Amino acid sequence: MKKNLLLLFLLLCLIPAKAQNRLSDEAQISILTAAPSDDEVYTLYGHTAIRVIDTLHKLDVVFNYGIFDFSKPNFIYRFTKGETDYKLAAYNFSHYIIEYQMRGSEVTEQVLNLTPEEINKIWNALITNAQPENAVYRYNFFFDNCATRPVAIVEEQVSGKVKYNDPPKPQTFRDLINYCTRNNSWLTFGCDLALGSPTDRIATPHEMMFLPVYLKEEFEKATIVNPDGSERKLIKQTNRLSEEVIDDTNGTKEWFTPMLCSMIIFLLVLSITFVEWKRKTYFRLVDCILFFLAGVAGTVLFFLCFISTHPCIWPNWSIAWLQPFDLVAVILFAVKKFRKAAYYYHFINFAALTLLLAGWYFIPQHLNIAFIPLVATLWLRSGYGIYRWRAHI
Repeated sequence: MKKNLLLLFLLLCLIPAKAQNRLSDEAQISILTAAPSDDEVYTLYGHTAIRVIDTLHKLDVVFNYGIFDFSKPNFIYRFTKGETDYKLAAYNFSHYIIEYQMRGSEVTEQVLNLTPEEINKIWNALITNAQPENAVYRYNFFFDNCATRPVAIVEEQVSGKVKYNDPPKPQTFRDLINYCTRNNSWLTFGCDLALGSPTDRIATPHEMMFLPVYLKEEFEKATIVNPDGSERKLIKQTNRLSEEVIDDTNGTKEWFTPMLCSMIIFLLVLSITFVEWKRKTYFRLVDCILFFLAGVAGTVLFFLCFISTHPCIWPNWSIAWLQPFDLVAVILFAVKKFRKAAYYYHFINFAALTLLLAGWYFIPQHLNIAFIPLVATLWLRSGYGIYRWRAHI
């Protein structure tokens, strides 16, 4: 990150002098698409950047809208709240490509079929956006990211209108991101938990370009409708700049999945509850631990739903089984004199979870199948709580 910022500073010192003159007629602008990789969470979705080449002016620059800094104060809190700031950085192409070559990611270059006037308009727009007072923007995963910004700048600066042909198969936002995380079941589990029912809306073909791979595919098929009504292809040439390196060592099958973990928890709690029933006793600590963990998760979910500015978070049906009131319930379970209040809490919770499980496939939101054993675990404990009260255990 520090290296990129230094390169950005040095380049911005040189760019104004170069920007005083028009780029040559041999200049070209291209879209760089880095294929997804499993190295980090943020690399699972791929990456898009813009390359500007002008051999006459000895210019080969990449404009990257995907720069962020983990070391910033309160980064995790701000990311959760939806206040993550990304930055546009401009640096030499050689520094860009070597990162992806070392990572083993495929990088595809799509040279845009632009007139010299359009190239200079995009160039000037990029220079303006890269200035320190303009470089930082508020990141939004679905609607304002490293892929949507290059799309917008191309659409705004071409003389005419970009026409997208042969739209892809309709998919929801959740379908799109879950495909990217298909090799990481825990990340899919987390996304399904945090993202609410708006994520299950069908994305328009244009919205699907928030993912770099769809941007690449749509640009390949797109044309520019000129002011006189004639059309030309948006992409005039496609080059592969870096080959994908397949790492066989990461090909082992994931075995400790969320479903397995959820089933283990359910079966363990079921066994404990059976022992309680047989012995006519109550292991208070079991409920305290379970509902404390559910309450913590519910507090995070409540924060995302009602305080975070992330899109597609609310409404979220998962809050029906994970909610902050479970933390209050822990106090009711721990203190014997609140036994009657604990009964009422169990009764309400049991009824709510019964309705949730009964209507699982009718809820207008995709709920991860691994949620079911966890919901059933809380349902079981509330059911036993009702039984204990009526049996005077």
